[in-house]
Amino acid sequence: MTYTKHVITILGSAGGVAHGILSILNNAMQDQQDPMNQAMNDCCIHLIDHVQKEASEYALSYPNLKDKFVIHEFDLRDNEQFKAHLRNSRTSVVIDLSWADTVEMMQCCDQIGVSYVNTALENTMIDENEELYEGFGLIERFRQLEKVKNKFQNHTAIIGSGMNPGVVQWMALELLKTDTPDNKPIGCYIVEHDNSFFKNPKLAKKNVIYTTWSPECFLDEAILSYPMFMRHHNPLFFYEKVYDLEFKVTLGNKQFHGCLMPHEEVYTLCKLFDMEGGFLYKVNDHTTNLIRENIDDLDKLWNYEMKVLNPEDEALIGEDLVGVLLVYPNKERYMYNVLSNEAIFSKYKTNATYFQVACGVYASLCVLLLDAVPKGAYYVDELLLNTENNYGKYLTHYMTEFITGENKKTDGLLHQRMQNRRTSNEDN
Repeated sequence: MTYTKHVITILGSAGGVAHGILSILNNAMQDQQDPMNQAMNDCCIHLIDHVQKEASEYALSYPNLKDKFVIHEFDLRDNEQFKAHLRNSRTSVVIDLSWADTVEMMQCCDQIGVSYVNTALENTMIDENEELYEGFGLIERFRQLEKVKNKFQNHTAIIGSGMNPGVVQWMALELLKTDTPDNKPIGCYIVEHDNSFFKNPKLAKKNVIYTTWSPECFLDEAILSYPMFMRHHNPLFFYEKVYDLEFKVTLGNKQFHGCLMPHEEVYTLCKLFDMEGGFLYKVNDHTTNLIRENIDDLDKLWNYEMKVLNPEDEALIGEDLVGVLLVYPNKERYMYNVLSNEAIFSKYKTNATYFQVACGVYASLCVLLLDAVPKGAYYVDELLLNTENNYGKYLTHYMTEFITGENKKTDGLLHQRMQNRRTSNEDN
């Protein structure tokens, strides 16, 4: 029996991020300049989900790939079945876009010597015992991963390579490499303003939580976690509700106020560099207002209907802006990417957020298949600093435009740009 050169297994293949990466790979089949073009012509793609789509849906959505697909439906909690799949399929690389336990998936891949990339940290034990870790879920996920991370030496793994985490670490390092020893930032903030919404706002239902990615994962950050930031390489927390605080962000002529949420890239970047870090996030006004109106009744929020803003269902407008803001004593520097939903949907049939995440996945997939990276497990910032790779080249094939600039003054560190909405409202 002969085997194709590259065998890719995608976990969570029926989800939104998978739709984004499959759209990119579908394009790669016909783009002679795409770094993955030759690899895609000699590949097989296994699609795994616990509730799978019909084969006809995949064939219709990704016609250039339809002859490459092998479709499976099983639960990834069955590690033995997963390992049997890796062996029998001779998988080269796993793209994990599922809610399966990150450590367990990496352990399976490491045992067999299969490369691995994911977009976020997942931990089944923490998910099933939320009351024990409420407020600190992300840090607990890191604690569980870092107990074993350095033990993975039989495969190459890239952990957290979507947009954020993922592409934002590349942006931060691109900015940081131009600094001199006497001109280093005191703060590094990952910033996101996502104003995506229905083109016809009358389609929005009053008590529905709308986001451009998993509403459950968003709410985990937005209402179940304490606001987290980093200082002197250590995670610190405000004993406040995320949506009671907001922080000013200025990117040239763009300005917004975002909420401080725990995020993977803040932890990994500020473990490496001694600067204050945080993730400042603003979503659409409908969802923001709904959370603030019910901020003291979280059970009520969890029981509301939740919907992903999917342009295949209804037309979307707006854009997702994601970037990095470096703060210095007397100025600020920034770099960001902004994509419109209408432009992305016209070519890739997904929303801007999912496409941005897919670009980060694609860059790491290229690294794993095309570059000679030493075995081990890497966060994206570690990968960029410690190995020879072409991550930036691969990324910018699809994410082509980055805006950079400088603010001639600064709004300062978090405590200086913070507004406590609850206190302000009580004063008023």
